[in-house]
Amino acid sequence: MSVQIVLVHGIRTSATMWRSQLAYLEEAGIPAVAVDLPGHGTRMAEDFTLHEALHTIDAAVREAASRGPVLLVGHSMGGLLCLAYVGGAEKPPVAALVAASCTALPRGAGLRAYRMIARAVDRLPDRGMWITKRILDATIPVDTRADFAAGGYALDTQDIALSNLAALDLATAVERIRVPLWFVNGQYDQLRINEALFQRLAPHAELIVVPRTTHLVTAMRPAVFNAVLRLAIATVDAEQADSTAHVSPER
Repeated sequence: MSVQIVLVHGIRTSATMWRSQLAYLEEAGIPAVAVDLPGHGTRMAEDFTLHEALHTIDAAVREAASRGPVLLVGHSMGGLLCLAYVGGAEKPPVAALVAASCTALPRGAGLRAYRMIARAVDRLPDRGMWITKRILDATIPVDTRADFAAGGYALDTQDIALSNLAALDLATAVERIRVPLWFVNGQYDQLRINEALFQRLAPHAELIVVPRTTHLVTAMRPAVFNAVLRLAIATVDAEQADSTAHVSPER
């Protein structure tokens, strides 16, 4: 059974942020699906709630798991949600997890400051989209520059989603995770703030820091991120082969 990939986007963006990864996986013949969370992309008109966001991930994972072992991949808010999901009280059918740009606990002064900045930008002319465009133009390669905006920006959902994230008990969740786990951060990512804590909570996890990269690691260095996916896929394949080899024949 081949590895199945489920990709979960970050805040404000949508499933389109994974276009480079989806193209790479399709060319490699690896089944993959990117979901839209509530309030984002094709579901922009919906209200964002943690319950529905986690349900969206669970539905995609369980559907994929019917065809093979699942590698779950999340970026930013999507990564936080995936950590909470995999580390929940009930063990989901996930064989491995890549959590990108999300080694920060969404709570306290840090979260309040982030929400304050986001609200200030939202009050600017054009809701600050000219700033977003300038940042993307300065940092993202032409080939992937349009991917974050292609599904629309969930500007009305952002503050609601951020407030919801504060309810996640990520420390407990990360400590529960036993499947292969990779934390992938850009060298200059502001959400590396609790990186050392996440490593202590999940000592079996591998930390990969991508040089000369910020928070948008999937689009800034897509070839590097795709190589991480290849590593994770190979790990799942090897564990599945090892598990099969140790199954005793029926008598």
